[in-house]
Amino acid sequence: MVFSSLLFIFQFLPIALILYYTAPKKAKNFVLFLVSLVFYSWGEVRYFPIMLATILVNYFCAIGIENAALKGRPARTRKILLIIALVISFGFLFVFKYADFFITNINALTGAGLPLLKLTLPLGISFYTFQTLSYTIDVYRGKVQAERSFINAAAFVVLFPQLIAGPIVRYSDIQRELRNRTITPGMLEQGMEEFVIGLAKKVLIANNVGALWTEIETLGFSSVSTPLAWLGALAFTLQIYFDFSGYSQMAIGLGRMMGFNFPQNFDNPYSSKSITEFWRRWHMTLSSWFREYVYIPLGGNRKGYKRQLFNMFVVWACTGFWHGASWNFVLWGLYYFVLLAIEKAGYLNFLQKHRAFAHVYTLFAVVIGWVLFAITDFAGLGVYFSRLFVPSSLAVAGKTVSVVYYLRNYAVSLAVGCFFSTDTASYLYGIVREKRAIKILLMLLLFLVSVAYLVDSTYNPFLYFRF
Repeated sequence: MVFSSLLFIFQFLPIALILYYTAPKKAKNFVLFLVSLVFYSWGEVRYFPIMLATILVNYFCAIGIENAALKGRPARTRKILLIIALVISFGFLFVFKYADFFITNINALTGAGLPLLKLTLPLGISFYTFQTLSYTIDVYRGKVQAERSFINAAAFVVLFPQLIAGPIVRYSDIQRELRNRTITPGMLEQGMEEFVIGLAKKVLIANNVGALWTEIETLGFSSVSTPLAWLGALAFTLQIYFDFSGYSQMAIGLGRMMGFNFPQNFDNPYSSKSITEFWRRWHMTLSSWFREYVYIPLGGNRKGYKRQLFNMFVVWACTGFWHGASWNFVLWGLYYFVLLAIEKAGYLNFLQKHRAFAHVYTLFAVVIGWVLFAITDFAGLGVYFSRLFVPSSLAVAGKTVSVVYYLRNYAVSLAVGCFFSTDTASYLYGIVREKRAIKILLMLLLFLVSVAYLVDSTYNPFLYFRF
């Protein structure tokens, strides 16, 4: 797939930005819409009609909902239009992402032998479905006005910087900017800075530590010693953070360069001292979406403790399932439900009094969670957990697989990743960025090194593209 390579993005960006900057102000959204469609279609052209259908359905349903309210029609009319948008949008998501999951489980339970659809998951469908529906739901609630310009509405959905892997941008976040935005030199500088930092996170850290996890997968979990299993879990923990936060920061930077202020998606989550705090800092736009459109409508914490626990259970089961059509993702979501429920029951007070322990506990729990997330096969998951918690030193082809060998190759990358995932690194960078000349030299250096590494490397996965 073409999006597996950042080189394509670098080939695409200059042309897209030149077209965007040279377009008249009134035509910028149209140009943005066109270049975003090219960006998406280049990687997944056969599923472009699915995205277009989702846009059209929500565009017309939102206008219909607002017109019904303005004309004083029965509330049922608005509700029917909302249901149509929900059913069609989630219907596409279900068919392409979850149909085979349910068919496989039905076959396993009943022996029905139903054929699998074997459909390829459209790029970014989980992200643009949530993004589009947030707009329609907000129109239904009366929080925003329906967008009468199809180009504006479509440009909101297909904004190419964040189309494939977030952050999840709500219409209310950029409503004013869609209609009238100004690009200042300061915004361009900030945008380029964000983009370069995100690029460096992805290319210089995520790719390097991710290579260790890939080596361990290739080696085979049954051939991994206990120290190497923990090293691999740490590698994946760092890879997924720098991969996803790096892409999000690149998207936020590109948005800023085009006059948009996308919401922050990460806030040094590995510095958290509770799981509750972790989920306030990790994938913040997804957490916000589920809180706004699932947890609060279910009643939130307003209907008693037992109902609150049920609402949390639903949210975290959905959060896990959103990430993938596999039981390990559901288990991952429920794992966090249990931890959050325990913290809410009083453990959070204990953690607040014992900050050092709280940090160790949180990091341990998060690393275990990422193992659940990373391994979709339950048999492999069981083997890996046995390697983590049952001390072993195994041999492959008569030779011991030494963790020292991998430490020698990856110790620097792991140490760099650990340091730059802390609040301390952010604090130090805050000092550096106040010295503009030093900051510019640092950004130039990071950019040149990242591009050089990118050109030379063949290993460049994007983990969240498959969600």
